[in-house]
Amino acid sequence: AVQSGSSIMPGKINPVIPEVVSQVAYEVIGNDVTITMAAEAGQLQLNAFEPIIVHSLHKSISHLEAACRTLTARCVRGITANTERLRLTVEQSIGLVTALNPQLGYATATAIAQEALATGKGVAELVLEHGLLTAEQLTELLSPQRLANLSK
Repeated sequence: AVQSGSSIMPGKINPVIPEVVSQVAYEVIGNDVTITMAAEAGQLQLNAFEPIIVHSLHKSISHLEAACRTLTARCVRGITANTERLRLTVEQSIGLVTALNPQLGYATATAIAQEALATGKGVAELVLEHGLLTAEQLTELLSPQRLANLSK
């Protein structure tokens, strides 16, 4: 942790690296405004404002580079996915019904989505319970490769 602890939440780890990256983004946005206004103020082929344009651009690039390196090294590197939790989240997603819409039809897909919301059951579970598709068909239609359009 870069800055652990909190005066009101014991054990909290403050997200200072992402906050700094946001601050750099705000600085870059401000520099973009400076660059735009300075470029607009130039007359004909002469621009007396080139120094502020170059300075703002250079500062933005160097600060973004440093922010990205810090974010990668001290925040992103080492993050791993909890694949079991992700699988459960996907299986319980009402959004899965969208992938089944072409096979089930809009009205049936809507009814399944509403029942899933009302009962807390998964879309796949309800489709199987109602005998709308076989387990093999569901596996094919809801495969991550197909849903991510990677099966082409």
